[in-house]
Amino acid sequence: MPRIEMTPNVKVLDACCGGRMFWYDRANPIATFMDKRNESFVLCNGMEHHVKPDVVADFTNMPFPDESFYLVVFDPPHLTSLGTDTSWLAQKYGRLIGDWRDMIREGFSECFRVLKPNGTLIFKWSSYEVPLSEVLELAPQPPLFGHTGTKINTHWMCFLKSDASILGKMESNTAQP
Repeated sequence: MPRIEMTPNVKVLDACCGGRMFWYDRANPIATFMDKRNESFVLCNGMEHHVKPDVVADFTNMPFPDESFYLVVFDPPHLTSLGTDTSWLAQKYGRLIGDWRDMIREGFSECFRVLKPNGTLIFKWSSYEVPLSEVLELAPQPPLFGHTGTKINTHWMCFLKSDASILGKMESNTAQP
């Protein structure tokens, strides 16, 4: 896939933006919004939902050069048992299909690849079907800290892209005796 060069004012990537639901400014000029979907539909409650990314691409194969962003937000689909792609949950949030572990592992890898050195990755996960511990095993390094949101199954994690020498020290400090 050809690489997209970023303009200097773009500092943030939302790697799977969906409807940009947690953004205060859904047109924030310092962010690039990416999703593999580009669609609009009416949900079962009659509300319109729009997935209109700036860049249409899959988070497992991002079209950006290495070290393009200071901050990456990674909020991949969390659910595996949604039925068809036309269910309202699948339409609104996307869904995990096939070997989701490889997909999430590749997503983490791509997020870290496009982060600048010492860049920050914010990861959001709902452990409704898949436990957070299983997903964090797929990350290339441990998170610095995290938070369980207002719903018990929603977790926010913060990662810092560290060089290998710092990462080795971090892992040895967190090892169990």
